[in-house]
Amino acid sequence: MDLMSFIWMVVRVIVVFAVGMTFVPILIWMERKVVAGFQVRVGPNRVGPWGMAQPLADAVKLMMKEDITPAGADKYLYYLAPILSIVPASLALAVIPAGPTPWARITDLDHSLLYSLALSSVSVYAVTLAGWSSNNKYSLMGGLRSSAQMISYELGMGLSIIALLMLTQTLSLRQIVEQQHMYGWNIFRAPTVFIAFIVYMICGIAETNRAPFDLAEAESELVAGFHTEYSSFKFAIFFMSEYVNMVIVSALATTLFFGGWSGPGVSYPIDATGHLQIDPTLIPMALLGIVYFLIKVFFFLFLYMWLRATLPRLRYDQLMNFGWKTLVPVSLANIFIMGIYLAVHNGWFTS
Repeated sequence: MDLMSFIWMVVRVIVVFAVGMTFVPILIWMERKVVAGFQVRVGPNRVGPWGMAQPLADAVKLMMKEDITPAGADKYLYYLAPILSIVPASLALAVIPAGPTPWARITDLDHSLLYSLALSSVSVYAVTLAGWSSNNKYSLMGGLRSSAQMISYELGMGLSIIALLMLTQTLSLRQIVEQQHMYGWNIFRAPTVFIAFIVYMICGIAETNRAPFDLAEAESELVAGFHTEYSSFKFAIFFMSEYVNMVIVSALATTLFFGGWSGPGVSYPIDATGHLQIDPTLIPMALLGIVYFLIKVFFFLFLYMWLRATLPRLRYDQLMNFGWKTLVPVSLANIFIMGIYLAVHNGWFTS
C-alpha cells in the first residue's frame, strides 16, 4: 500500500466513524420525539429548535457528573467493559456498503457478513464483564440475563441468515447487494427469505437489548441492570454502543434483504461475468444510492422505536421459551424449505 492509499484509507475510517457517532444524538432525539408522539406528549422542545440540541445538553451533563467507581469493583474489567462495548460495534461499520462506489465503505472483504456478525456479537462480553466487575447483585443478574439472551437469540439469527446464504451463495455484503440490484430485492426472491427476515429482525432486537426484550436492564426489577454502577462518561459509552448496535442491525437488514443502496435512478451496466460495472465518476448516482440506503436504515430504526412505544416487556421465561422453542425450530424448518425450493427451482429433481 502506497502513502496516498494509506491516507485515503485513514480519511475513510475517520469519516465512517464520525458518521456513525453522529447517528447517536440524532437517534436519541428521534426516539424521544417518536415515543412522545405515540404517548401524546410534546417531547424535547426547549433546548434548540424542536429540542434538537437536547442530546448535546445530555452529553455535557453526563461529562460533568462525578465519575464514581465502586470500592469493591474489579477495576480493570470495570473500565474495560465500556470500551469492549463501543469498539467492536464501531469496527463492524467498516464493511457495511453504504453506497455503490468503493469510497462508500472502508474496506471490502469476501467474508464481510461473517466479520460484521462476529464483531457485533462481542458486545455480550462487555455486558457480562460489566455485570461481574461491578460487584453488585443487580448488575450481575443483568449481565447473566443478557448473556443467556444473546447466546439464545444469536443462534436463531445465524440460522435465519443461513437460509439467505443458500440463495445468495456468498458472504460478501457487496456481492449480496449487487445481486439484488440485478435480480430484485432478496425479500421478494423467495417466500422463505421473508421468514428469514422476520426471524432476523426479532433476534436483532433481542440482541440489542431493546424493548420488548430489554430484560438485561429491566428498570422495574434490576434498577438499571448491568450498568447500575456506571456513571458519567462510562455510562454514556454504554448508551452510545446500544444505538450503534441498532444501526448495525438495521444496516444489515437493509443490505441483506432490502437491496442496500439500490433503488430508482441508481442503475449500472452488467458485464459478461454478471458483475456490475460501477463508474466512480457518476457521483450524483452514487450519492442517490447512499440516500436510499439511509432511508431504509432509518425505517428500521423507526421500527425499533415503534416497538418500544407499543409492546410491554416480556417475562424472562417467555423470552427464553420464545427463542428456543419458536425461533430456532422455525429457522431450522426454513433452511429445510429453502433447500427444497432451490432444488425445485434449479431442476435438481428433474435431471
